[in-house]
Amino acid sequence: MKKLFSNIRGDAFGGITAGIVALPLALAFGVSSGLGPSAGLYGAIFLSFFAALFGGTNTQISGPTAPMTAVSMVVIAGIVAVNDGDVNKALPAILIVFFLSGLMQIGLGALGLGKYIKYIPYPVVSGFMTAIGVIILITQILPSIGYYPKEDEGLVNQFKPQAEELILENILKEEAGEGILVLEDFKETIKRAESISDEDILLESKTLANNEASGVLGTLKVLPRAIQHINWLELILALSTIIIIYGFKRITNKIPSTLVALVVVSGAAVAFGLNYRPIEEIPGGIPIPHLEIFTNFNVGTITPYVFTALTLALLGAIDSLLTSVVADNMTKTKHNPNKELVGQGIGNSIGAIFGGIPGAGATIRTVVNINSGGKTKLSGMIAGLMLLIILLGLGPIASRIPAAVLAGILITVGIGVMDYKGLKAIPSLPKDIKFGMLKLSSEVLIMLVVLLLSSLWNLVYAVGIGLVIASLMFMKKIGDLTAERSDVRTLKEEAWKDEIGFPEKLKEEVFIKHINGPLFFGTTSDFQILAKQIPKTASTVVIRLEKMPYIDQSGLYAMEDVLVDLRKDNITVLFVGLLKQPRLMMERIDIIPDLISKEYLFETFNECLSWIKDNVEDVY
Repeated sequence: MKKLFSNIRGDAFGGITAGIVALPLALAFGVSSGLGPSAGLYGAIFLSFFAALFGGTNTQISGPTAPMTAVSMVVIAGIVAVNDGDVNKALPAILIVFFLSGLMQIGLGALGLGKYIKYIPYPVVSGFMTAIGVIILITQILPSIGYYPKEDEGLVNQFKPQAEELILENILKEEAGEGILVLEDFKETIKRAESISDEDILLESKTLANNEASGVLGTLKVLPRAIQHINWLELILALSTIIIIYGFKRITNKIPSTLVALVVVSGAAVAFGLNYRPIEEIPGGIPIPHLEIFTNFNVGTITPYVFTALTLALLGAIDSLLTSVVADNMTKTKHNPNKELVGQGIGNSIGAIFGGIPGAGATIRTVVNINSGGKTKLSGMIAGLMLLIILLGLGPIASRIPAAVLAGILITVGIGVMDYKGLKAIPSLPKDIKFGMLKLSSEVLIMLVVLLLSSLWNLVYAVGIGLVIASLMFMKKIGDLTAERSDVRTLKEEAWKDEIGFPEKLKEEVFIKHINGPLFFGTTSDFQILAKQIPKTASTVVIRLEKMPYIDQSGLYAMEDVLVDLRKDNITVLFVGLLKQPRLMMERIDIIPDLISKEYLFETFNECLSWIKDNVEDVY
């Protein structure tokens, strides 16, 4: 406690500054997620406070970030789609997913898995981050030009026939759930169908139009139509925001340019009485917990999103721990990764209960905190309290911010979050994969696969596929490298030093095989050709195992198959120098003693040679 208040002045200034910097981003990420600005603000308040209080990085400022918001968009859009396009109806399920991701982060930290997060391959992270930038950049084009699909009467009308079909289909599903058979009680179906109003059809049509224009592909699909309906005032507000954000940085970095753009453009819009589109209203007062997420818990609804919750948890862990490393480098301290994950999990779980979107450690906000004097956990807690004060005191004022201003802020975020370092490295990376005449780097392939799948299909599945491809390629490379250094695939056996004096008269009866390296899935196919190497005159095979430190399950069964084949040919097999791990594995599945009796196990080659001289006869 004493340490917590050891730098009150610096922590207060750092926390207040970081909180002010976080304000426009929290509002923007909330709007982008689909839950509104208040969700971004609530997430920033609770995550910043509790991640700082329970986390393992003293100077870290946490809150909604671009990657976490992008994945949250996928979750929200998916759950809203199966709830008739009604966000309020889908909200409990959405918040349960966010709550689960927080619990999973706590679990990752409690199990001590924080130190393993660093093994996520860079190409996967690079492709994902660039995809996040692409998604944010493209999806903010429509709001920046003031085009909202559900307000385009021409587009909405196109979906009216589909809306009628969908409503009728839902009626039939309701009747099936109630046990009403259409053939027996067709009058009930007609009665319900006749109750469908034009307003119901219009509402469903707007939902379908909005869904059609969602995501990268949806935006690009309606973009030609949107260009014909540009709201020039909204476009000017968005462009003014972008220009101020980049232009003010050239003047000074001491004052956050996003905050300057937010205040200046919003202030001008209000002062001149412009007829702009404001953001959704931010509720005043203390945030209220959504306890219905526990009372309405439905395992069937959540099960499809467990993998998504895990992805959110892992992404938040990566994002936070990368920021922790940045903080360590700036403050010359050492963070506790497992404790940090527990803190992030607690913050995200509590944030979800109050209706906030999940987040992670935010690099820019953390750097601002450190540069402003923040040194202890108190700074992060003050940043959260600062946002709460803004919510309580300036909620009505913040509700008058133009939507186009937040779209402009998000466009700059999208541009900034892309991994330009990874993109610049593409031409210089070694091209180790061939596709016909085309040569490509495996790292570039992984990055492009994740980038394209994330942008055009599904963020969550793209990361999973990227990890699988990266793991397979890594195993292939390690297998090839190990096999190159190993004698498993050598067809011509060269004698080791202690074999130089081997009796010439016994060389036709005894074949010596050397295994110089681990026997695993990457080398089993080469080992299995052992039978082809054995001369027809040989009655005994010596397998030198002193340099085989490890055998996996694939290697174990390959060894078993070879020994069974040799036994069928009445060939005696002798093991020399069998090490601890391989021996334990062979004893587990009874290779020893069923196929190799203990009398055929020798510590040294000299012991084996003595046995050969006593038991192998020169029959040629």
